[in-house]
Amino acid sequence: MYAFLSDLEGVWVPEVWINVAKKTGIEDLKLTTRDIQDYDVLMNHRIKILKEHNLTLKDIQNVIATIEPLEGAKEMLDWVRSVAQIHIVSDTFVEFADPLMNQLGRPSLFCNNLTVSPENMVTGYNLRQKDQKREVVKAFKTMQYQVVAFGDSYNDISMLKEADAGILFRPPQNVMDDFPQFPVVTTYDELKKLLLQYI
Repeated sequence: MYAFLSDLEGVWVPEVWINVAKKTGIEDLKLTTRDIQDYDVLMNHRIKILKEHNLTLKDIQNVIATIEPLEGAKEMLDWVRSVAQIHIVSDTFVEFADPLMNQLGRPSLFCNNLTVSPENMVTGYNLRQKDQKREVVKAFKTMQYQVVAFGDSYNDISMLKEADAGILFRPPQNVMDDFPQFPVVTTYDELKKLLLQYI
């Protein structure tokens, strides 16, 4: 039996931090896991920028409340859930995810959480576990599932490598160049054709 595991941002919804950057005009917040491989470096950079600009968690949540899923995402996700199990494994945070999950029909989500000060400032982040995406794949394998995983960024690669089959969905050129072993799809129709092989 197969289980599908996917990333969230870049697969089902737009990149949250890019939207925050556009809304606030802070260019440095546009950096994502497509640009920086070390997640700790990236998150500490983001927290530093938020502090410098006095941006609160509420400010970020207000931007997230305006974000809609990518075109066709809800329909694709509904189709996948009608034929197989799918679980979203993301480096996003509980404090960010709620409005996005609501629009996607509340799929299962594994993610992290933030440390927030009494003044509503983001002061740190807490990983559910180290290398969570790979560990979730391993956990499903212990339950005798074969795993198909798909994502778009550097932080998805350990998940794709650990899975029985890995797929890059709309990745940037640098990720494709660095990991040519994974098939690349750019539309939900192409993704559906690949997933049908495992149903």
